[in-house]
Amino acid sequence: MKRTIRVIVVNTDAEVAPELRAALLAIEGIKIVAEVDEPALLPNAIAQFPAEVLLLHLDPNPQAMMEIVAPAIEAHRDRIAAVAMTEDRDAELVMKAMRAGMREFLWKPFPPEQLGETLLRVGKDVAGTRKQVGRILTVIGASGGVGATQLATNLAVELAQLEQWAGAPREQVRPRVAVVDLDLRFGQVATHLDAQPTYTIAELCDTPEAIDPQMLERAMVHHETGVHVLARPADLATAEQIHGSQCASVLSAIAEHYDFIVADVPARFDSASRAVFDMTDTYLLVVQLVVPSVRNADRILHELASAGYAPERVKLVCSRSGRDVGFLEPADVEATLNRKIDFHLPDEWKTSVTAVNMGAPLLTSAPKSKLRQAYQHIAVTLAGTTDEAEDQNSGNGSRSRKGLFSLFSGSKA
Repeated sequence: MKRTIRVIVVNTDAEVAPELRAALLAIEGIKIVAEVDEPALLPNAIAQFPAEVLLLHLDPNPQAMMEIVAPAIEAHRDRIAAVAMTEDRDAELVMKAMRAGMREFLWKPFPPEQLGETLLRVGKDVAGTRKQVGRILTVIGASGGVGATQLATNLAVELAQLEQWAGAPREQVRPRVAVVDLDLRFGQVATHLDAQPTYTIAELCDTPEAIDPQMLERAMVHHETGVHVLARPADLATAEQIHGSQCASVLSAIAEHYDFIVADVPARFDSASRAVFDMTDTYLLVVQLVVPSVRNADRILHELASAGYAPERVKLVCSRSGRDVGFLEPADVEATLNRKIDFHLPDEWKTSVTAVNMGAPLLTSAPKSKLRQAYQHIAVTLAGTTDEAEDQNSGNGSRSRKGLFSLFSGSKA
């Protein structure tokens, strides 16, 4: 697998944002860690989000943009590579950018593959020999009560039991896995694992630019299964004070120290959710075979696609599959959503409720149940092998070429 290159995007053109986002997410080895639409906030973003590349879409006002961002580029030129995209070929603009430390200019229009090649090349120079960044798996319930939190917690537990996974270091026996509760108001991740947190995500959000391994270790609850749990804030007042950029900073820091991060995210498109979606490698959308849940799933899929989040990264999970009375047929749901259901969770209501009430994963409460086997299957499939991961990523890149070309081939950027 190629080393992951983390990118901070600076773009003030809202019309371009979805297509630019889609183009970046489709490049194998690229992870967006922050999107900045106000250039004056760039120094804060660089301080909060570890990254190898700074991608600046200078249009529609290249001269004004450079005036604002040049000091930040110069101050961090030794640890982050700056790449500009623009139609403006003004010599004075280029000289000013190069003096500030700009590594590359991409003159629009340019061939679709040039963006990925440039970012990976300059990012590799900065990345050096640092450790591979962990993979973020986001779980979203299409409606309440579909089992999204139980999927998130049990998926994390099953990932922590693996002895083989894509990108595994040879000397490492099992992956380091964290499960993060991003339902900041009413999340139940800690309850599902009977975890008693002393600290929560709130403590990490206080100083997101200064999170170190010791802070992470103190904030995490170490579960007996090997999973590390980061709980939601203890009270609603604290939850209300946390912003999306802080959540994203915490996830970015966790990804430097864990192989897999499972994030339990509420079905909202607020700033916190969008910041998390940028960094997500795989979205698990949990749907139940009832009309309201399917309608919500359709809306979520539409919103993700229109905002530029790669639809091929979404995996559809059918909860309580096999239940007959009054439920929709899976084939009808697939036709409605225009996509196949990727995973099925069998209907074992009593087993599921008992596990929740006990605060125990199925690994310990019902290890031989079909539901536990389904969680195992999802974990093994998503962890994959090196070859599988590379094949999937290669496919993503080829599907994105048309959109990338259309973004940069016209006069409007």
